Amino acid sequence: MPITSYRDLHVWRMAMDLAVQSYEVTKGFPAEEQFGMTSQIRRASVSVPANIAEGHGRDTTGAFIQFLRVAQGSLKELETHLILASRLNMLSEPKLGEMLAATEEIGKMVRTMIRRLQEKNT
Repeated sequence: MPITSYRDLHVWRMAMDLAVQSYEVTKGFPAEEQFGMTSQIRRASVSVPANIAEGHGRDTTGAFIQFLRVAQGSLKELETHLILASRLNMLSEPKLGEMLAATEEIGKMVRTMIRRLQEKNT
């Protein structure tokens, strides 16, 4: 299947699923975390597919690679917030494991995309 849109990218669809999951798990966070942990997790999770989409829409391969790197950074930020939420007993260990597995898989896919785009760009 040819890729004509960022919506055709499997990595973007997985990142969107992770963002939805992040919104769902943070619904159960304490109300006093609305502008703290809840906001940080949601923002970082949305940043991943948003940067993949924005990079795909850029005119140059180099710009796409840069946006993929920003998406990688957002994944690491999300992981950190999720681990902290678990340590603060706001997120269960099984849910943490599930979400970290998703961030790892998405991260591998982003790294592979970067490598392939760099090879294509040289």
